[in-house]
Amino acid sequence: MEILILAGGGGKRLWPVSRNKNPKQVQPILGNKTLLEETYSRFLGHFDKKNIYISTNSNQVNFIKKAIKNFDKKNLIIEPEKKDTAAAIGLAATIIAKKNPEAIIVTANSDAYIENTKAYLKILKLGEETVKNNPRKTVLVGVKPRYPETGYGYIKVKYSSSTEVMADKQISNVRCQKVLEVERFVEKPDLETAEKYIESGEYFWNPAIFIWRVDYLLNLYEKYLPEMHFILMKIQESIGKKNEARILKQEFSKIKPISIDYGIMEKEKEMLVVPGDFGWADIGHWRAVEEALSDKNKKNVIKGNCVSYNSDGNLIYNFTKKVVGICGLKDMVVIETDDALLVCPKDKAQLVKNLVEEIKKSKYKKYI
Repeated sequence: MEILILAGGGGKRLWPVSRNKNPKQVQPILGNKTLLEETYSRFLGHFDKKNIYISTNSNQVNFIKKAIKNFDKKNLIIEPEKKDTAAAIGLAATIIAKKNPEAIIVTANSDAYIENTKAYLKILKLGEETVKNNPRKTVLVGVKPRYPETGYGYIKVKYSSSTEVMADKQISNVRCQKVLEVERFVEKPDLETAEKYIESGEYFWNPAIFIWRVDYLLNLYEKYLPEMHFILMKIQESIGKKNEARILKQEFSKIKPISIDYGIMEKEKEMLVVPGDFGWADIGHWRAVEEALSDKNKKNVIKGNCVSYNSDGNLIYNFTKKVVGICGLKDMVVIETDDALLVCPKDKAQLVKNLVEEIKKSKYKKYI
C-alpha cells in the first residue's frame, strides 16, 4: 500500500501560530515535533520509505524539506500552485498510477492527531484488504463522533444486516471487525444538522482517510471531474519526458480548484466504511488542539508562561517570554505570539478562519 501524506494546507484556523510563511504542518502544535514529523514517524517502521509520499505545493516545499530531513525527493509530489485537495490527490494518483496502475493508496492528512498508532495501522490494513476484495469501491475510515462538529464531513452508513460485510470471512488477522456499506457522504453540515446526526447514531465523522486502487480512483475523476481528468492524463503522458516540468506547470494551471469531498466523495455511491477507534482529531482549529491535549485532572490546557485563577476549560498557548494571566475565564482560547494575540470562545474556534479573511482586508494583513 502507498501512503499519501497531504501537507499543502494553510491552517488559517490556527492563526496566529500558523502563518503563510510558517504553516501549521511544520509547527510543533502538540509537542516537540511538528505535525508533519509526527505523521511521517507514524508510518516509519511499518511501511517502506519508498511507499511513503508527501504531497505539497511549490510555496511550501522548503518548509517540508526542513521538517523531514533526508526525505527522498522522488516521493515529494509538488503542485505548481495550490488547487485544493481534488487536484492534489489527483496529481499524486496520476504519478503513482504511472508506476503501478493497480497500486492501493491511502490518504493521510499531515495535521491529524492519532492517539493509538497500533489501532490506527490495524484499521489501515483492514482497509487495504477490503480494497483488494472490492477493487471497484472506495473504502473510508469512520470515527464515532464525540460532539456535533461543523468542520468535519460525515459518513451515513447502512446498518441493515443485508448490507453488512463481515471482514473475518476474508481477512483472518483482523477478525470481528465490521465493514459497512455507505449510504451517503455529507460534507460539513451546519450545527443544527450536525446535532441531528449525533442524535441519530447513524453517522461517523469523516477523518479523510480514503483508500482506493489507483486505477479506480482515476476512473472516478473521469466520471465526476472529466475536465480535471483530461488535464491529469496530459500530465501523466509527459512523465519521464523532457517537457515534463513545462507540461505540469502549463496544464496544472488550468485546473479549477475544488475539494475531493465536493468534487467526488459526495457524488460517489460505491463506498464502504471501516469503523475505527484510535483517538483521532483533526488539528484544524484550536478547540481540536485543546481536546487532543486535555487532561481530566487539570482545569486548563496551558503551554508557556501562564498564571490562572478561578478559570477552567481554557486553552492558553503562550509562545512568548511574557506571562499571561487569566481570571474568571471559562471555555476560552487565548493564543499569544510575539506580534499577535487571539482571544475567542472555544466553541467559536472555527470562525478564526473568517477572522483571518478580515485581517487580509485590513491594514494588518502582514500578520497572516
